[in-house]
Amino acid sequence: MTIRCNIRHLTPSALALALALTTGTGFAAVSDQQAAELGNSLTPLGAERAGNADGTIPAWDGGLGPNGDRYADPFADEQPLFTITADNAEQHADKLSPGQLAMFKRYPDSFRMPVYPSHRTAAYPDELYEKVLWNATHTELADGGNGLTTFQEAIPFPIPQNALEVVWNHLTRYRGGALERTFVQVPVQANGDYTPVRINEKLSWPDYLQDHPDRNQTANILAFFVQEVLAPARLTGDVLLIHETLNQVQQPRQAWTYNTGQRRVRRAPQIAYDAPGTASDGQRTTDNLDLFNGAPDRYDWTLVGKRELYIPYNSFRLADRGLKYGEILNKGHLNPDHTRYELHRVWQVEATLKAGERHVYSKRVLFIDEDSWQIAIADHYDGRGELWRVAEAHAFPYRDAQVPWFTAETLYDLQSGRYLVGSLTNEEGQGFDFTKRFDYKDFTPQAIRRLGR
Repeated sequence: MTIRCNIRHLTPSALALALALTTGTGFAAVSDQQAAELGNSLTPLGAERAGNADGTIPAWDGGLGPNGDRYADPFADEQPLFTITADNAEQHADKLSPGQLAMFKRYPDSFRMPVYPSHRTAAYPDELYEKVLWNATHTELADGGNGLTTFQEAIPFPIPQNALEVVWNHLTRYRGGALERTFVQVPVQANGDYTPVRINEKLSWPDYLQDHPDRNQTANILAFFVQEVLAPARLTGDVLLIHETLNQVQQPRQAWTYNTGQRRVRRAPQIAYDAPGTASDGQRTTDNLDLFNGAPDRYDWTLVGKRELYIPYNSFRLADRGLKYGEILNKGHLNPDHTRYELHRVWQVEATLKAGERHVYSKRVLFIDEDSWQIAIADHYDGRGELWRVAEAHAFPYRDAQVPWFTAETLYDLQSGRYLVGSLTNEEGQGFDFTKRFDYKDFTPQAIRRLGR
């Protein structure tokens, strides 16, 4: 496990903490003294509370509080500070990922990044902060980093000591505990043509199930997941069920599919790693969903450190219910008229494919927002070591549920000119419903058989 800390942007208190951590064992929970920084020099989730020296990143002041209208944009009157284009991208290169720079070269006449004032809006329920504080001094990596010891619900490592702990924070981050969402995923062809794929998903963490099954059934379960394609007609009828395990090496992800043609439920162990993603026209892998998901065991992980980066943030404009998909989806990339970028601190993590392992991506570089632990940018390299795909998470706070999450996730193919966008809900009514609660029986093979019929 390699740790290379970039200390240029750390405050004095965070610097002292970082230096202490880099000399530790790498797999132990932090001390009570270190955990005491949570809620003080660090936010309750482990980000630096202070702003940066330039004043371009503000201090975290608790984030945006609950609001019944999740789409009400508190920054609607703001104008961009400046816009990054192919002409001036090199002037901002120190705050752009290699993938973002490559997008300017691939689409010099149309891709642009409007940069707005930064607002640290991430906020979560108070009870989650209490669980994260407990995790800090109790949770450890298990089985070489491929699993976790006992932890509570989300964010096991608010004060991470290595790359895998940062990645596990993304994998386990809070998403409301349970929800149902209907959204569209759109494979956009190089010529700009597309056919939206309408999808319904149900998701629940074990503790949010209404019938509280035997803990022996859920001891190694991170979350339960059901996915059903609703349109177009040629793709409807097949249903996917996943029991996402905490340690996927010890107990691989449990997956089942219902096939309408065969009218049977089958185990689907192939739904992992670089298997093609559902209804993506071959434009993403299974572990591209959510920018990265699943077992981390095929890669060697390196923590590069922290840096400042322009990332999609507070994307209220892109979530606007008045927008039609045709106004969002341009040839080559999203319509920049509706995107918003801000300067934020991110953790940079690199994943290099292990010798003897197989995956279409030989290397992945993840840039993870310090306030939400959500991957904001992900660069992907092919087997030749060339930059291939660039992912962006256009996120905003679902204030009614206190959940920072996507309003769109994109995956751009630099080589083919195609791209994939998911999680769009502009024409889907509410889209994300965080009030839903489910029973264990809703996540069984029998349940997806009923859905398929």
